[in-house]
Amino acid sequence: MEILITNDDGIRAEGIGVLARTIAHMGKITVVAPLDQQSATSHAITLHNPLRIEETEPGWRSVSGTPTDCVLLSVNGLLEKRPEMVLSGINHGPNLGADVTYSGTVAAAIEGTLLGVPSIAFSLAGRSELRFDTAAHYVPTIVNKFLENRPPAMTYWNVNFPNIPIEEIRGIRVTELGHRAYQDIVLERIDPRGKPYYWIGGDEPTYEPEEGTDFEAIEKGFISITPLRLELNDHDSIEEMSNWEWEIQP
Repeated sequence: MEILITNDDGIRAEGIGVLARTIAHMGKITVVAPLDQQSATSHAITLHNPLRIEETEPGWRSVSGTPTDCVLLSVNGLLEKRPEMVLSGINHGPNLGADVTYSGTVAAAIEGTLLGVPSIAFSLAGRSELRFDTAAHYVPTIVNKFLENRPPAMTYWNVNFPNIPIEEIRGIRVTELGHRAYQDIVLERIDPRGKPYYWIGGDEPTYEPEEGTDFEAIEKGFISITPLRLELNDHDSIEEMSNWEWEIQP
């Protein structure tokens, strides 16, 4: 099996190395990842700058672009064979709730799915002293289950691991996306030349304690697997609005 691995933390990140080593026995592994940190780039594609590709070691290539660029290039000809699976991660930090709309890690899985390649995004829900051993212990189980039960077209999995020791994991839960309460603020500063600049920041977001969500699963020590679809049509609204009368002025 041809497996493409990417991430948004950069090709030198610890998580991507852990992921590549963990599933090395499952097929031919090719790593194509951003040269630098690309967190929160979402589903961005580089259109106005050339992309530079460098082989950092056999089977590993860095790309001077986004995670989406990495998958797009790989599937459309960079690799000798089209990958049969895209695995993105293991992200340094969680991707829960609305985070998936910002995440470069999740965007790589989205791009793979759009291109018809089964895809999974993996994230470790911690900020420091990351327990990649816990994630590595369960990744093969999740990938095998994914392969045994291929999701429908245009569906991918978003997986989050609690940042706790292996023996404290309570199990796996299939969840839905929860809701974060963001507390973003914009900080204005003045540089040494007297010109203003800005930081987008704020306190760590909280979440609403809803049963069955990815947040609840992680909080209670469960691995969260959230199947997500790329079907964006609001069919109820389409049906309702189709019956509206529209007045068009000449």
